[in-house]
Amino acid sequence: MARRKRPEDPDNHDRWLVSYADFITLLFAFFVVMYSISSVNEGKYKIISESMESIFRQKDEPVQPISVGDEPARAIASPPLDTAQGGGPLNTIAQNLREAFSGLISSGQFKLRGNETWLEIELSSGLLFPSGDSIPNNAAFRLVEKIARILAPYQNPVRVEGYTDNQPISTPAYPSNWELSAARAASVVRMLAMYGIDPRRLAAVGYGEYQPVTDNDTPEGRAANRRVVLAISRDLQIRRMSSGFDQRSP
Repeated sequence: MARRKRPEDPDNHDRWLVSYADFITLLFAFFVVMYSISSVNEGKYKIISESMESIFRQKDEPVQPISVGDEPARAIASPPLDTAQGGGPLNTIAQNLREAFSGLISSGQFKLRGNETWLEIELSSGLLFPSGDSIPNNAAFRLVEKIARILAPYQNPVRVEGYTDNQPISTPAYPSNWELSAARAASVVRMLAMYGIDPRRLAAVGYGEYQPVTDNDTPEGRAANRRVVLAISRDLQIRRMSSGFDQRSP
């Protein structure tokens, strides 16, 4: 009797689905891991976004030169403006800043001082930047936006000055504290312009470690020297010079 032939197994045409499903699972796991370890820097995102937007707008805007480290320091020891002395943009600006930043003023991280010619806003660098960097932190955008809204209605020139402590820095981006202080001042200028300040009102200067307000022997002293100053002119047509609150025509 002839042996019965065993029927052959039919071809399984869906076998590829198993490998495909494994691949999709691995791909999903990869993206979950990448997302979990990523940290979005809102500051970098906003700078890139604003830069790309300005490129695609293709507006013919005048270029405002930025001076870097071209002037020595000046004495800045003067009492705060007395808003009770009368009107004027600087008095109004000072009063609005005191009301908007009373908490930071009380903590010493936000200082106001001035005289009949200039109003100065001094900010601790820690409010704006990570250590050794000029990319603003997330809180810096909210802080500078509030300042810009107060300054925007006026036409007073605003000069942003960057200062560091004496701790040496040498990186591809910042070979010395000169570059770091100038880059921080320029970052604040960019944020002010982004939030509505006319760029023609703005300038940026970097002083590096060479204009300390106190010694660098203690952590507290070094923290005090790491600062950004916004100097706002009462006269719409002047530029500040080096000594005290001197001035000259542009």
